[in-house]
Amino acid sequence: MRQTKSDRAIICCPTRLYDGGYRVLKEIAREAFGEGVRLVSPQDARRTPQDGRNVVAFGKGWGGELRRPRAAGRGGYFVDWVLALLDEGGALREFVAVEVQSIDTTGNYQQEREGYLRGERDLRSPHAGMNWENVSKRILPQIIYKGHVLRREERCKKGMFFVCPAPVYDRVVARLGESMGKIHPQPGSLTFRWYDIGPPVAAGKTRRLILCGQFTTTVDQVALAFTAPRNLPEPDVYQEAINAALRG
Repeated sequence: MRQTKSDRAIICCPTRLYDGGYRVLKEIAREAFGEGVRLVSPQDARRTPQDGRNVVAFGKGWGGELRRPRAAGRGGYFVDWVLALLDEGGALREFVAVEVQSIDTTGNYQQEREGYLRGERDLRSPHAGMNWENVSKRILPQIIYKGHVLRREERCKKGMFFVCPAPVYDRVVARLGESMGKIHPQPGSLTFRWYDIGPPVAAGKTRRLILCGQFTTTVDQVALAFTAPRNLPEPDVYQEAINAALRG
């Protein structure tokens, strides 16, 4: 977690989004498959009675990560998590994909770390910050591509869920605009779920993770908004910048 220049705390480590024993994944499982389902590991799924309520979580730290075959020499189309609902016989009924994304940082925090260890608390780095450009360069292109891959899956009936900190979602909206239509989770859909941290707590305690909102649209609408944005700057901004630079 890092404080920005506006003093707004931003979750940087994706592990922070798994607060409360992977509460985020449990919430998505209930959202996608209904109340009463239980999240289990691939190992536990073999020992747990099959009653149509088991949701197997395939992802880092839970064991049984899915193999990642490559298509035409390319990879990178697998998501962070797959939540698979099993039927009463233990066979796959349907699944949803979950991508968890925080935000990268730029620069180096070594001096700030050393100052913090010395007991200094009012630290500001002029050489480090948030890599907001990654929203456009990496995050959005990846989720669009993966969304198109998932829409080809017969049993991916609720599409993909994208989990991120609230400031990251704010940047996504700033990049895409607010013209995308809202739907309910379905094949080919993309559901944004954004979280923030709760109010400050006593030393040694952990601030709560709070769900701020959810918005579902189609992968097609996200792709269209990304390639044909409506929130463009005024015309001739480059011309004005060039002329300003020439004037010194």
